[in-house]
Amino acid sequence: MLARITGMTCSRTLLLLMLLASVFIASAEAQTWNVVASGIETNLRGVSVVGDGHERAVVWASGSNGVVIVSKDEGQHWKRLTVQGGETLDFRGIVAFSESTAYLMSSGEGEKSRIYKTTDGGASWKLQYSDDRKDFFLDALQCLSETDCYALGDPMDRKFVLPRTKDGEHWEQMPTAAMPTALPQEGAFAASNSCLRVDSKKRIYFVTGGPAARMFHSGDMGATWQVSELPLAKGNPSSGAFSIAVSRENIVVAGGDYRNAEQSTESAAYSMDGGATWQRAALLPGGYRSAVASAEGTRFIVAGPNGSDVSNDHGEHWKRIDSGNWNAVAMNKFGTWAVGPKGTVARLQ
Repeated sequence: MLARITGMTCSRTLLLLMLLASVFIASAEAQTWNVVASGIETNLRGVSVVGDGHERAVVWASGSNGVVIVSKDEGQHWKRLTVQGGETLDFRGIVAFSESTAYLMSSGEGEKSRIYKTTDGGASWKLQYSDDRKDFFLDALQCLSETDCYALGDPMDRKFVLPRTKDGEHWEQMPTAAMPTALPQEGAFAASNSCLRVDSKKRIYFVTGGPAARMFHSGDMGATWQVSELPLAKGNPSSGAFSIAVSRENIVVAGGDYRNAEQSTESAAYSMDGGATWQRAALLPGGYRSAVASAEGTRFIVAGPNGSDVSNDHGEHWKRIDSGNWNAVAMNKFGTWAVGPKGTVARLQ
C-alpha cells in the first residue's frame, strides 16, 4: 500500500511538474515587445534604465538629431530634453543613475564627439570632454558609479582611445603604452553603446571590427592587455564584433555584417572562461545583431535591425523573439528595454 500511494504521489507530482514546465515554456515563447514610445525623428541608439526609489523604472534614451528623452513612470509619459549646443549631435550613448543624474555621449568626427553630464534631470547639461582632432571619434560610454566612468574611441596613432573620469567631473586619457596596436582600418562600432564593458572587478573589455573581429581585455586597469580573435564575421568595414556582455566569467559577443543583416552566420559567440577560449553559438540568432545585454546569470538578449533573440544557456543557443528593428538593449531588475529608429522605445513583456 505504501509503495502504491508513493507511486501515485510521484506520478501526480511528475504531472504537476510537467504542467508547470509547459506553462513556463509557453510564457517564454509568448514574450513580446510592448512599444511605449515612437514617432520622433531620431534613430535611438542609447538606452539606460534605473529605479526611482520605489522599484519603478526610470528610462533614459538618446539618439540622432540631438534627441534625449526620459520617462519617470516606466514609459507611460515622456519628456524631451534639450542639450544646449548639441541640438544636431548624434547621441549614441547614455548612462543614468537616477531621475536626476546621467552621462551622455555623442559620436562624430572631432569635436562632434562629446561627453555631457546632468545632475538636474536634464534641465541643464555640462560639457565635460571633447577633442577637436579630426581622428577623435567616441564609440561607447560605460560607468561603474556616478564618479567612475570610461569611454572608448577609435584608434589615434594606432591605439584605441580610453578616456576616464575618477571624480565624475574631469576626464583624462588612460595610458595605452601596453595596449596592442590596432590593425589598419580596425575600429569599434558606435552602434549600441555596448562595444565597451567594465565590470565590478574593474576589468576592461572592448570589441572591434573591420579587418578582424577581436576582443581587447585588461584585468588590471590597462597595465597589461590581451587580445583574442573572435569567431564572428570579419574582413570588411561593415563586419565584426559590435557588442559585448559580461556575466562573471561568461562573456557573449554579438555582431555580423550590418550590410547583410539577414545573414546569421558568425553573428554570436560565447566564452565560459573569461575570454581565454571562444565558441560560436550552436544555434545562432536570426541575423546581424548590434547589441547584447545580460543581467547576472546565464540569460542574454541580442537585438538588431531584423529582430531580437534570447538565450538562457550562456549564449550557446538563441531563440527568436520578434522581427522588429532595434539598435540597443538594456537588461536589469527594472526590465528589458530596447530602442530603435523613429524614436521607438519598447519593453519586453
